[in-house]
Amino acid sequence: MSKNRGRGLQANALGMFDTVVMAVAGSAPAYSLAATTAVLVGAVGLASPAALLYCAIPMLGIALAFSYLGRIDVNAGASYSWVGRTLHPFLGFVSGWALVVSATIFMVAGSLPAGSMTLALFDGELADDTALSTAVGAAWFLIMLAVVLGGARLTVRAQLLMSGVELAILLLFAVLALFHTGDARAFDWSWLGFGHFDGMAGFASGALIAAFYYWGWDVTSNLSEETRNSRRTTGLAGLIGVGIVFLLFEVFTIAVNVILSSKQIEENDANVMAVLGEEVWPGWGGKLLIVAVMLSTIATLETTLIQVTRSLFAMGRDRTMPSALGRVHRTWNTPWVAIAVVGGVALVMFIASNALGTVGDILSDAISAIGLQIAVYYGLAGLAVVVAYRKMLLKSAADFVLGGLWPLFGSVFMFWIFVESLGELSDAAIAIGIGGLALGLIPMLWYWRRGSDYYRPAKLDATRAITADYVPDGHAAERARAHEGLPTDF
Repeated sequence: MSKNRGRGLQANALGMFDTVVMAVAGSAPAYSLAATTAVLVGAVGLASPAALLYCAIPMLGIALAFSYLGRIDVNAGASYSWVGRTLHPFLGFVSGWALVVSATIFMVAGSLPAGSMTLALFDGELADDTALSTAVGAAWFLIMLAVVLGGARLTVRAQLLMSGVELAILLLFAVLALFHTGDARAFDWSWLGFGHFDGMAGFASGALIAAFYYWGWDVTSNLSEETRNSRRTTGLAGLIGVGIVFLLFEVFTIAVNVILSSKQIEENDANVMAVLGEEVWPGWGGKLLIVAVMLSTIATLETTLIQVTRSLFAMGRDRTMPSALGRVHRTWNTPWVAIAVVGGVALVMFIASNALGTVGDILSDAISAIGLQIAVYYGLAGLAVVVAYRKMLLKSAADFVLGGLWPLFGSVFMFWIFVESLGELSDAAIAIGIGGLALGLIPMLWYWRRGSDYYRPAKLDATRAITADYVPDGHAAERARAHEGLPTDF
């Protein structure tokens, strides 16, 4: 670590409920359903609920990896720190860089639909105006940038409002869908089996898409330095978040299978949720679900901003990126330089995407390329937990399964997704995905040559970490920090 570490982030700002809300918002249930359902149905047809089910199993393995690693190393960089201290610092940097690149691309990808959904509430034709959608999306992005700059507590208050309304609308429509009559087809349990996949290739294509529904719950780990009792809270909140969004994804994907015809899905590929809403509740339904999708999109912009800025903060603090990124605002306790840099880069990308025409083929390739980067840092975290806990895995069946076997399965699945997706993506998407990762080699090698302490890490060993943090009964007051996570105000 750098010897010159300034102020830290605001410790103990978030509790368990706050962190669960952030995990759910990070996966953006309404946005994911609106943006990806038609793509998933197009790839696997009626097997879309099965694709989400079988992808949730390895994703829970990755969530377990984050939970176990968060118990022994509290760091805003999360997988950047864990992978660097277990596998190799170079792999750790690649892990952090993968998150930074994917999140930055996603902020542009998310802001455009945020703008079009806002306009759709007033006039459907306005929503097709790319320039206007970009302008409104950029305005939402700047508002979220200001909220994130204002501190963790303000961020959570905004998130509670947006995600609260979104989840209330989704739950209302989940109930209404149960009582809907005049269905396109009857529910069939085979939708949750393997029978509807077109062989292993069909399953792979479904898994590729389904995996990216879930992305974002790990924002809880990037908030670990700002969370009470973070060694327990952040990991558990991530697991609860994955469970909640899994249920929402399944309910709505099954509802789409039951209520909408293949033609309706195909003709409304960018607006499946609005069509579903109109079918379930004619008149008001479509508008309400557009509101849910809009709020979900804006909410996930906020959590993505948190992920990328906290990762850059950790990198700046370790001097693996410019040290200015590690500066914290004296009043708001937020990494203001990192937030300003991300905001500037994203706004330039907004302008560029607008110049490409109808949201741009290059932008859609960039969105596809995000999957490669997600698979990298999730997969590396799954390996890291096995290495960190290797001396403890045989001490109990729970440790072996939850801290070893399941995360390892999740890791293998993520790397399988990576390899499989190379054959599915366009040349441009691969160039952006792999090229984005390759760009990280420049700062990595530069700061390695300059002797950053990050490249000479203290190895992460669960046996030593857990022993060091053990607090005997009756002595908690003496070492309360062990329960609160690492000190963050240096």
